[in-house]
Amino acid sequence: MDIGTLRGIGTLVVFVAFIGVVLWAYSSKRKSRFDEAANLPFADDDRNDSRSTRE
Repeated sequence: MDIGTLRGIGTLVVFVAFIGVVLWAYSSKRKSRFDEAANLPFADDDRNDSRSTRE
């Protein structure tokens, strides 16, 4: 096995991992979870706004 074959196998492994991550991220099962996580910074702002009005 020469270095070219090892590099080819490494490239293939990384490509398969990339495809797996893309499929995982764009899965419809996880859409609601990602939408909830995307709104977390705004939920934190609401909590901080209520603290500043009390002071």
